Amino acid sequence: MADDLTHKDLDLITIGRSSVDLYGGQVGGRLEDMRSFDKYVGGSPTNMATGTARLGLKSALITRVGDEHMGRFLIEELAREGVDTTGVVTDPERLTALVILGIRDDSQFPLIFYRENCADMALCEDDIDEAFVARARAVVATGTHLSHPRTEAAVLKALDLARKHGARTALDIDYRPNLWGLAGHGAGEERFIASEKVTAKLQSTLHLFDLIVGTEEEFHIAGGTVDTLAALKAVRAVSSATLVCKRGAAGAAAFTGAIPASLDDGEAGPGFPIEVFNVLGAGDGFMAGLLKGWLDGEAWPRSLEYANACGAFAVSRHGCTPAYPSLAELQFFLKRGVTERALRKDDELEQIHWSTNRKGDFSTMRVFAFDHRMQLEDLPGASPEKIGAFKQLCLDAVLEVQDGRPGYGLLCDGRLGRQALYRAAGRGLWIGRPVEWPGSRPLAFEPEIGADCGGLAEWPDEHVVKCLCFCHPDDAPDLWAEQEASVARLFAAARRNRLEFLLEVIPSKAGPVDDDTTATVIRRFYDLGIYPDWWKLEPMASVGAWEKACAAIAENDPHVRGIVMLGLEASEEALQASFAAAARFDLVKGFAVGRTIFGEAAKAYLAGALAPQEAVAMMADKYRRLCALWDAARAGQADAAGETSR
Repeated sequence: MADDLTHKDLDLITIGRSSVDLYGGQVGGRLEDMRSFDKYVGGSPTNMATGTARLGLKSALITRVGDEHMGRFLIEELAREGVDTTGVVTDPERLTALVILGIRDDSQFPLIFYRENCADMALCEDDIDEAFVARARAVVATGTHLSHPRTEAAVLKALDLARKHGARTALDIDYRPNLWGLAGHGAGEERFIASEKVTAKLQSTLHLFDLIVGTEEEFHIAGGTVDTLAALKAVRAVSSATLVCKRGAAGAAAFTGAIPASLDDGEAGPGFPIEVFNVLGAGDGFMAGLLKGWLDGEAWPRSLEYANACGAFAVSRHGCTPAYPSLAELQFFLKRGVTERALRKDDELEQIHWSTNRKGDFSTMRVFAFDHRMQLEDLPGASPEKIGAFKQLCLDAVLEVQDGRPGYGLLCDGRLGRQALYRAAGRGLWIGRPVEWPGSRPLAFEPEIGADCGGLAEWPDEHVVKCLCFCHPDDAPDLWAEQEASVARLFAAARRNRLEFLLEVIPSKAGPVDDDTTATVIRRFYDLGIYPDWWKLEPMASVGAWEKACAAIAENDPHVRGIVMLGLEASEEALQASFAAAARFDLVKGFAVGRTIFGEAAKAYLAGALAPQEAVAMMADKYRRLCALWDAARAGQADAAGETSR
């Protein structure tokens, strides 16, 4: 008996290829001339799983990856995107597939598949778990995994189990001739080579699907003829599935019954007049949008509108999965429409794309800030070596308090604290890294950043760019102009390198403050088109000042990560009062405090009066107490809200 779909906790499972895409960073040249490559999730089913997850569906993937760095990258990245990786098998013998891709011009997109005995082609029937498949409302397959007996058997088993448990089934034909052995390694861009063998293989499975999607060329291989209408009729002869034919610039058409006399007679959705920048991955983006509409029960014109829009995003951006929209972004785009044909140059749209596709839960921020440089260099006994060793002790204190739990982080510099930064990687910590030259006003950067901020290209993805700018509404116009130009240049470089950006402002160090001061500074940066992912703000004396600062942020960026509050070397008692005031506002996610935690230990350690383990214990104790104070402040606000609601 078919399962009750209302009790399924997955919307869809995709099955098949998974790879790491290495995209040439330069546009307009040959692959031979690429200087650098960007690393993304790849493989048609993997792209679709990610694309549908971004649109709010509960998606999962069945595939294999290698037991190495690239395999772990795929699993971790999928999990960050919200994809269920229960069905991803780690293969101890084979490597994760790689694809090298490039954008030669607006019509040539060379790619090379590195798939010799790769992990995903070892997928077998034993990898298909019935209980897992039974959780899904739909199973989506792609054509490549029908090209080999072992992977075909796995796909057929998954389809049989899907039908047994009442799930719908879909096929993206996804025809790549060289993955069927019909073209050489250098012909990855080739989209169609006729083959009776491939046609026969596809036709033997088409009856298993409720939805079949492909380009005109893909229906040509499925139908065994280069006449598109005749090919669709040949597919219809063996399958009652809804057929969706992608027609490039002409849009797409859905056929639910008999094939009409013209492709124009199919059901269609509106298209979008955009610039073609990169067609690679566009079909997977299209499929993600189509699946969203299909599984939500939308009519075909509406589902095709979703699909066309998602395909338009992909065509206009670099990479495959990074290009796909969030649900909020899709809804915004459908409501507003196209205002800039090159979507990647649409600043309003790109801000929504960036801010709604960030990964990681940082709703609680307990941050130990030891990015201080000048303050430590001024202490008796200090040297670069001793400061570096002390910063490693600070990290030890963070790790002791964190104990593997989420919601903890650190601020550490790359000049004196480089070894601590290296050790902090991959531990589940939020990591902020300063760029400003200590105490500079007007703002200047650390030498490693470079005049063009090109040094950010060397930073790992998990590092957040932190910039402290001493500024005040009453600053002279020429000072404002210089500081604004520096922050704007830094912000652009952070986005270019896909790094989150934290802007710290401390108006009280530059002039008198009132309830409007910080809010005025915040609005000034937004008016420049600078959208920090994070704000770091000083404790404010009044609730009114917090209200105005939070309002200035919320009205400009509803998707901001939030605010962390700095300490300014305040006592624990003073910070407790500041925490109580700040915790009233949801935008304030926590604290980033330094000298209150490390000040006493730093003086003693650098002077040679405190052993390393004693310094760690002292700082861990203070850090732990501050974490408890913040948690109590936040819990107190939650309790107060609960009392109010009652």
